[in-house]
Amino acid sequence: MRKKPKLSFWQIWNLSFGFLGVQIGYSLQNSNTSSILQVFGADLSSLSYFWLMAPIAGLVVQPIVGMFSDNTWSKRLGRRKPYILFGAIISAIALVLMPNCNKLLAFAPLVMGALVFLFMDLSFNITMQPFRALVTDMLDDSQKTEGFVIQTFLINLGSIIGALLPLIMTWIGVSDTAPQGDVAAHIAWSYYAGAAILLATVLVTIFTVKEYPPKEFAEYSGASEQEAARPEEKKSFWQLLKTVPKTMLELGVVQFFSWAALFLMWNYLKPLITRSFIVGDTINLGAAQTWTGVLNAVYPISACIASLLMTRLSNKFGSKPVYSATLLCGAIGFIWLGFAHNQYEQMIPMLFIGIAWAGILAMPYSILSKAIDGRASGTYMGIFNFTVVIPQICMGILGGAMVSLIRNAAFGKGAYMALDGAAKAAADSRIAACIFIIAGVFMLLASLFVGIVKEKNATK
Repeated sequence: MRKKPKLSFWQIWNLSFGFLGVQIGYSLQNSNTSSILQVFGADLSSLSYFWLMAPIAGLVVQPIVGMFSDNTWSKRLGRRKPYILFGAIISAIALVLMPNCNKLLAFAPLVMGALVFLFMDLSFNITMQPFRALVTDMLDDSQKTEGFVIQTFLINLGSIIGALLPLIMTWIGVSDTAPQGDVAAHIAWSYYAGAAILLATVLVTIFTVKEYPPKEFAEYSGASEQEAARPEEKKSFWQLLKTVPKTMLELGVVQFFSWAALFLMWNYLKPLITRSFIVGDTINLGAAQTWTGVLNAVYPISACIASLLMTRLSNKFGSKPVYSATLLCGAIGFIWLGFAHNQYEQMIPMLFIGIAWAGILAMPYSILSKAIDGRASGTYMGIFNFTVVIPQICMGILGGAMVSLIRNAAFGKGAYMALDGAAKAAADSRIAACIFIIAGVFMLLASLFVGIVKEKNATK
């Protein structure tokens, strides 16, 4: 088996540069979708059901895209890049449509919002999955941790930019207010800018990365010339699903609890922090939404810093201790955030959550990439995405019930229904605080379950 050539820092950088733009779009979605859906008429207890569409899209799309990209070769674009480019174009269209759902379907804007949300998630998943596989395809085992760490850095940089775009828009004079039923202009223009950046960054990857041709890639993956010449004999998706490495299953337990916690954060951060923007009977919803974006920009900052240190720390202490420590930081952050009332204090626990986010984005993929057959890396990465989406589906189904149970226990159903305005927002914030404490317990369990993961290399 031939060893893959060592790539320079900038070659590794270009492999994932398009992910920067994709993550800007994804960050805009995470920070603003709940607010946009509430503008179109969604209730707090129903938000988790709308968010179910994101993991379901990933559950269906990523394995399919991975399987097809494993068996694709275009002389002009290569193996993974056709899917990256197609997904980027569709993602950009979805970003432009999302703030305008009330204009696209005036009599049912919430229905249109749900459809565009699904459309957006499908396209993000088409684009994201090949980026993961591209790093595995192009890098030798000795550079894979570095590759995923750089990818993590770019993802977090994109998260910062996407989360801050609404604030930047207000700085340049775009209004943060809107008539009832309309999305504020600063959010809409943030989505338009995100779409443009997404396309631009993806084109950098498309034009600068040259994927290995099938015969050369087969040699790097340990296949003989005869095997490379008989692609029809490659294992099917179902064969690969039955033979996933044990390492993937062990990582799946960790992934379940960590991604369950993240899903709850993306759903309930805005209701949680609204209590900081209630003065008497008045709520400044525009300021609360802008601050949600600020907090969503804070945790990627610490994630960027952590990702820069992660390769060195992993080489010194090992991947598992570093992974477990990052998740423990996340547990501290979630529980702390549940008790933090001051808007500036809320930034500190978000920094802890960012350290966990860095570990979640890099360490499991680094561990897994060394335990799978590189010839089917796209399919395996797609299958591994089950461990990302299944916990989110579970929380999407259970989230509304959790909210109802906490609400009835804290206020009583009748008393809560009698609330409105600032009183209702304050009650929702208390409910969301309980959800964040539960999320912290999930993250603590994830940190402990890292201990069951056994690292190994794939047998070629």
